[in-house]
Amino acid sequence: MPMRTAVAPLWEEEREERSRSMIHEKLDEWLDEVLPEVFSRDRDLTLMEMSDLLTRTRQKFLGDWLGVLIQEKYAELLGQEYAPCPACGRMWKKRLEIGKELVSMQGSSKIRRPWFYCSDCSLGYSPLDEVLQVSRKKHQFDIQKKSVKLAAEVTFNRGGELFEDLTGQPLSDHFIHETFEVVGSDTRIEEVLPSREEVVKRIEAAAIGVWRPILVVASDGAHLPTRPKAGRKGRRGPGQWQEAKGFRIYLLGPDQIIHVASWHQIQKEDEFGKDLALAASRIPTERVRIALLGDGADWLWKHMRACFPQGREILDYYHCAEHIYKVAKVQYGEGTIEALEWAESTITRLFFAEVKGVIAGLGRMKPRTKEAQEEIRKLIGYLQNNREKIHYRSDRKGGYPIGSGGIESANKFISHTRLKRSGAWWIKENGNAMLRIRCAIYNGTYDRVFDYYKCAQLNQNRVRSLKNR
Repeated sequence: MPMRTAVAPLWEEEREERSRSMIHEKLDEWLDEVLPEVFSRDRDLTLMEMSDLLTRTRQKFLGDWLGVLIQEKYAELLGQEYAPCPACGRMWKKRLEIGKELVSMQGSSKIRRPWFYCSDCSLGYSPLDEVLQVSRKKHQFDIQKKSVKLAAEVTFNRGGELFEDLTGQPLSDHFIHETFEVVGSDTRIEEVLPSREEVVKRIEAAAIGVWRPILVVASDGAHLPTRPKAGRKGRRGPGQWQEAKGFRIYLLGPDQIIHVASWHQIQKEDEFGKDLALAASRIPTERVRIALLGDGADWLWKHMRACFPQGREILDYYHCAEHIYKVAKVQYGEGTIEALEWAESTITRLFFAEVKGVIAGLGRMKPRTKEAQEEIRKLIGYLQNNREKIHYRSDRKGGYPIGSGGIESANKFISHTRLKRSGAWWIKENGNAMLRIRCAIYNGTYDRVFDYYKCAQLNQNRVRSLKNR
């Protein structure tokens, strides 16, 4: 590393003074705009009106201020005559200067920087863009990051309106939608899931006061409205409901619930299994007691059992109760005392793990209708298939959950809240992109997801040709 000379601090001081002087000039221009309106004799401004005035005008001042800082901070790069090609390293002379508008959260800044062209590699490049990490879009990465996060909560149209209301920066719904699609399509489960180190930290937080906290792995599916892409004539096929298979992993501490990871995608069963296996690989299973929660779906148990063979399997108590009440309804009549008494007594027996006795009782039951006969038959099969997962009393004593409310709430928060709005139909790829972003926000990994996208965009910028500039 080269030694800093006594001259360098002097140059820095000169730059700081020039920047200070130029910023003062911009400040005076801003005040010339604001103060006459504040001190106008025509009327008195309220606090809200003065706040709105500053919000409305600050973008220009701060944008100009940012431009001054760039100009002075990177004066050498702005005056650069020669630069090496980022691909081959050959030195090239400046071809021309190109202006660019940079719109950030602070406002609009305009710069003119030298542009170089390597004829050997057919590449155009700007060293300043590399140093500043400039997006090829006019709206820079700070705006892109916030707009995508906003789009994960509200519709794209509403997102543009809210963004301008909250920041004073106009933003089109088209830009938000386009940026969201790129970020969402580039997002991978590897970035969405917390790292093993992050999982360990959460386990340590949950383990305070206990030997090994309980790690709950719950899986379920949520049906979402989808439609195919438009064909050649712009026509779309009929919409259909597709299942987004998902899992949620969380920790039960002495007096708290700590979220670990959620992942939801419209995908095939084997893809779900691979994703769950990746999540399992990041969990130090020797440091936790594992509970596997789900309804009676065979595909669900197959993959949870494969990924967490040491897990304690628990059939969701409330799904089980729903099946009981369905039989009570068709056998004894909806809302009758007889139906209620039979359902409650049967559920109580299952709570105490009297599965064999309940199955035997169902076998002796005389169905009053064909519908009742069919529901009794299905309940017997359901209990027989899941009899090893019904031990609710001992589960409770051991501190294990018996209800799948955790995955149900994740389905609602991640899937239903954003994707099941009235009139909404999603192309599968866009729906999955939305699910990935919402999972990242829920998991606390959105910053890492966006950083991955940003790095990918910057890598593309490094190899853009002059003709495409």
